Amino acid sequence: MATAGEAQVWVTTANSFEGYRVVRYLGIVRGITARSRGALGQMGASFQRIVGGNITLYTEMCEHAREEAFQLMCQHAIEKGANAILAMRYDATEVDQGVAEVLAYGTAAIIEAT
Repeated sequence: MATAGEAQVWVTTANSFEGYRVVRYLGIVRGITARSRGALGQMGASFQRIVGGNITLYTEMCEHAREEAFQLMCQHAIEKGANAILAMRYDATEVDQGVAEVLAYGTAAIIEAT
């Protein structure tokens, strides 16, 4: 369960929650963010690329971008009156050199226990 302020929303990549039924679908919700690494971060990542292995600077940037997009999506769902997001997905695109766009999206719904 994700929270946005005091409100809470259930999130799943599945099309349903076992033991719950959809009362109403509220449409698509999304959260989007674009992130880039500064010049010093780019140099640090370049050094990590030379050494090989996991490029932790990029991994951290991607994780922060996903979390921000996820929270924005949850806030969007709560604003629509949803208590759940079904079929949640991420998409990422490099919109410019060193700039990544991350989109979190799903279907907002009102669910109740069966």
